[in-house]
Amino acid sequence: MNPNQKNIQAVLDLSSVADVAEGLAWYKTAHTAAHELSSRYSINVSTACGVIAALSPRNKWTRNLIDAENLINVFCTAGADACTEVKVCTFGKNKVKALAILASDSCNLDSIEQILSGPKLKEFFRCIIGQDDVCIDGHAYSIWFGDRITLNKVPSIGVKLRRTIKADYLAIAEANSMTGYEVQAITWVCHRRLHSVA
Repeated sequence: MNPNQKNIQAVLDLSSVADVAEGLAWYKTAHTAAHELSSRYSINVSTACGVIAALSPRNKWTRNLIDAENLINVFCTAGADACTEVKVCTFGKNKVKALAILASDSCNLDSIEQILSGPKLKEFFRCIIGQDDVCIDGHAYSIWFGDRITLNKVPSIGVKLRRTIKADYLAIAEANSMTGYEVQAITWVCHRRLHSVA
């Protein structure tokens, strides 16, 4: 086990029973929300997952789901043009991505990932869908690095570093008989509790 893997394992070991329960449920809850959006608005589950992922940057989770439902609802009932009035708590370019995913309403995961384009958005999408991936964000980096690093101090995570971090999370997941996204979610919940991160 290398030092970074030990850092991930250490946070996993510090996880309370509540942290583990919340972490294990996190992506399942996200998938359930996507499934509910899918059945309520007659869109593909993968489309709903893609919209949620697209609207996620700098967006609190509860608001992320509200934004996703508002956008999907207006798109499905009044059309794309009416969506200009829908306010979302993320960047404008991410709303554009969400609308492009809705317009395609595809169950083709590759085409949704192509619209999402950013590595973190693709990872988040895969985790919500239920694929064994790891969403590498600033919190995941802090845990891997072994210290509380504020998000504005997290370095740019390039392809090579992302691959390294992901491999370490997946190694810990395998060692603990979990998926990568379960380890990431549990350690994220624990990290937030330990450092009082909102």
